[in-house]
Amino acid sequence: MDHAPIIADRGEFVDVLHALHRGHVLVKVGDFSGGCTIDGGIAYRSYDTLARYGLIHEFENPAGFPTVQYYRLTDRGREFAARACQSWRRRPLLERIATRLVG
Repeated sequence: MDHAPIIADRGEFVDVLHALHRGHVLVKVGDFSGGCTIDGGIAYRSYDTLARYGLIHEFENPAGFPTVQYYRLTDRGREFAARACQSWRRRPLLERIATRLVG
């Protein structure tokens, strides 16, 4: 039986994908909820889904901190982000608002 993947917070997930697609970096400082930031905001739930589906990969940041991990989109992630963001923008405004309210 095929099931759609469960994404804990679809609004946040799309926001993170959009920021990554624009070239921003996901910064992981710990394994706790809220341990990731992107574009000045906290990503509470998106990291696990992005990593599980191979949409991001870690890269070496010589200007970064030694205990911090930095992530960018993979090729697969860039293609997925483009499709997901386009699909999100096509959804009616009320549906997008409801999705953000309930996850």
